[in-house]
Amino acid sequence: MKITRIVRMYFKEEERANFLAIFQEKQTKISGFEGCLDVNLYADLAVPNVCTTISIWESAEALEAYRNSELFITTWKRVKPLFSQKAEAVSYVLQD
Repeated sequence: MKITRIVRMYFKEEERANFLAIFQEKQTKISGFEGCLDVNLYADLAVPNVCTTISIWESAEALEAYRNSELFITTWKRVKPLFSQKAEAVSYVLQD
Protein backbone atom coordinates (compact mmCIF):
# COMPACT_ATOMS: atom_id res chain seq x y z
CA MET A 1 0.00 0.00 0.00
CA LYS A 2 1.69 3.21 -1.18
CA ILE A 3 1.78 6.16 1.21
CA THR A 4 1.87 9.83 0.20
CA ARG A 5 3.47 12.01 2.87
CA ILE A 6 2.90 15.77 2.75
CA VAL A 7 4.92 18.03 5.02
CA ARG A 8 4.16 21.76 5.02
CA MET A 9 6.95 23.83 6.55
CA TYR A 10 6.93 27.50 7.52
CA PHE A 11 10.35 29.16 7.40
CA LYS A 12 11.70 32.39 8.77
CA GLU A 13 12.17 34.57 5.69
CA GLU A 14 15.90 34.85 6.30
CA GLU A 15 16.24 31.05 6.61
CA ARG A 16 14.46 29.94 3.43
CA ALA A 17 17.68 29.91 1.38
CA ASN A 18 19.37 27.78 4.05
CA PHE A 19 16.54 25.26 3.87
CA LEU A 20 16.72 25.12 0.07
CA ALA A 21 20.45 24.38 0.27
CA ILE A 22 19.85 21.58 2.80
CA PHE A 23 17.08 20.08 0.67
CA GLN A 24 19.22 20.18 -2.45
CA GLU A 25 22.02 18.45 -0.54
CA LYS A 26 19.73 15.71 0.86
CA GLN A 27 17.13 15.13 -1.88
CA THR A 28 19.10 12.41 -3.66
CA LYS A 29 19.76 10.59 -0.38
CA ILE A 30 16.10 10.78 0.62
CA SER A 31 14.84 9.62 -2.78
CA GLY A 32 17.40 6.81 -2.65
CA PHE A 33 16.28 5.66 0.78
CA GLU A 34 14.86 2.13 0.69
CA GLY A 35 11.11 2.31 0.12
CA CYS A 36 11.06 5.91 -1.14
CA LEU A 37 9.56 6.10 -4.63
CA ASP A 38 9.72 9.89 -5.08
CA VAL A 39 10.25 13.14 -3.20
CA ASN A 40 9.65 16.69 -4.44
CA LEU A 41 9.71 20.17 -2.98
CA TYR A 42 7.09 22.81 -3.70
CA ALA A 43 7.02 26.51 -2.80
CA ASP A 44 3.74 28.16 -1.90
CA LEU A 45 2.75 30.48 -4.75
CA ALA A 46 1.43 33.20 -2.43
CA VAL A 47 3.83 32.81 0.52
CA PRO A 48 7.36 31.97 -0.68
CA ASN A 49 8.72 31.11 2.78
CA VAL A 50 6.21 28.22 3.02
CA CYS A 51 7.49 25.03 1.42
CA THR A 52 5.91 21.61 1.11
CA THR A 53 7.52 18.25 0.47
CA ILE A 54 5.50 15.48 -1.09
CA SER A 55 7.02 12.04 -0.90
CA ILE A 56 5.72 8.67 -2.03
CA TRP A 57 6.59 5.55 -0.04
CA GLU A 58 6.13 1.85 -0.77
CA SER A 59 4.48 1.34 2.62
CA ALA A 60 3.84 2.84 6.04
CA GLU A 61 6.69 0.66 7.31
CA ALA A 62 9.11 2.18 4.78
CA LEU A 63 8.09 5.70 5.82
CA GLU A 64 8.49 4.82 9.49
CA ALA A 65 11.94 3.31 8.83
CA TYR A 66 12.96 6.58 7.18
CA ARG A 67 11.57 8.66 10.05
CA ASN A 68 13.68 6.59 12.47
CA SER A 69 16.82 6.73 10.31
CA GLU A 70 20.00 8.68 10.95
CA LEU A 71 19.40 10.51 7.65
CA PHE A 72 16.04 11.88 8.81
CA ILE A 73 17.13 12.61 12.38
CA THR A 74 20.25 14.58 11.39
CA THR A 75 18.47 16.43 8.58
CA TRP A 76 15.50 17.35 10.77
CA LYS A 77 17.87 18.69 13.46
CA ARG A 78 19.29 21.10 10.86
CA VAL A 79 15.91 22.10 9.41
CA LYS A 80 13.76 22.49 12.53
CA PRO A 81 15.54 25.62 13.88
CA LEU A 82 14.78 27.39 10.59
CA PHE A 83 11.01 27.24 11.16
CA SER A 84 8.88 30.23 12.02
CA GLN A 85 6.15 27.87 13.27
CA LYS A 86 5.58 24.15 13.68
CA ALA A 87 5.52 22.03 10.51
CA GLU A 88 2.36 20.14 9.56
CA ALA A 89 2.64 16.55 8.34
CA VAL A 90 -0.06 14.24 7.02
CA SER A 91 0.03 10.85 5.36
CA TYR A 92 -2.43 9.55 2.79
CA VAL A 93 -3.19 6.23 1.17
CA LEU A 94 -4.86 6.06 -2.23
CA GLN A 95 -8.49 5.12 -1.79
CA ASP A 96 -9.72 2.55 -4.31
